[in-house]
Amino acid sequence: MLNRRTFAAGLALSPFAGPAFAQAWEPSGPIKLVVAYPAGGPTDAIARIVAADIAGRLGQQVVVENVSGASGAIGTRAVAKAKPDGLTITFGNNQTHGNNMFMLREPGYDAVKDFAPLAGAGAFEHVFVVKNDLPAKTIQDVIKLAKEKPGALNYGSTGVGSGSHLSTELFMARTGTKMTHIPYRGAAPLVQDLIGGRVDISNSTLPSVLAQINAGKMRALAIGSAKRNPKLPDVPTLEEQGVTGANAASWAAFFAPAATPKPALDRLSAEILKSLKDPEIVAKIDKLGFTVDPRDPAAFRPYQEQEIATWVKIAKDAGVQPGE
Repeated sequence: MLNRRTFAAGLALSPFAGPAFAQAWEPSGPIKLVVAYPAGGPTDAIARIVAADIAGRLGQQVVVENVSGASGAIGTRAVAKAKPDGLTITFGNNQTHGNNMFMLREPGYDAVKDFAPLAGAGAFEHVFVVKNDLPAKTIQDVIKLAKEKPGALNYGSTGVGSGSHLSTELFMARTGTKMTHIPYRGAAPLVQDLIGGRVDISNSTLPSVLAQINAGKMRALAIGSAKRNPKLPDVPTLEEQGVTGANAASWAAFFAPAATPKPALDRLSAEILKSLKDPEIVAKIDKLGFTVDPRDPAAFRPYQEQEIATWVKIAKDAGVQPGE
């Protein structure tokens, strides 16, 4: 008698068994989603939204683990060296999976060769914010202050080689100004020091400072994009204020170790992309100020490589040296 079990076993061995009958990958335990920054920042917030959504469909917990340090290299390196079984993935960005390759002397991993992209998520727009008591109401006021006393103003970033670092260096190159760089281990500690008045200015990602701007804890002076952002309609762009060639945005994406089996990559990619295309999930992320723009692995890889080339040029134009 042919029961279901023997039928399935026979079918699996049959030369006619095609993709339709292939066994879909199922995670054998909880999935660790590494964020290479402290908890509380925008990268962490987006990772947690997606993690909560895909957990049910995968039938396992998806636990976000914050492993910060070395401009995101410590956590990213740990994922590159993790067992490639689909149970360890990361939510990275143009710093961890791009700029660290030419900004750190020894990142300890290769952002392209050591990782398989699962899904491009979109991009963070940048906004120049200042502490409330800084005597500057426009970006031209900042330029004037910076030129009067070169190096006296300090600017904070989310780490050496981050978008907030290189885009500010590009801004200084375009405007002929000099400010002192103060790198942080992520957005959360940077934001706290901006609120506390220990940092003068930052070209931060919009999600990391939007709530604080709206709460009046810091002031936004300029958007670093081609047009104004609808969440801050009264904040003019850099170009509107006479600063050209200094726009920059920071992308973000999900990755797994390169040697992860294809069935696991395909399943993880499909579930993440499903979340990034879900109107309810998109709405939650959109409230943070992040522009969701899903890309599947085939579309994301060439985009990543082109972005690395773009940021190499930004660093070169700004005169930023590796390890700085």
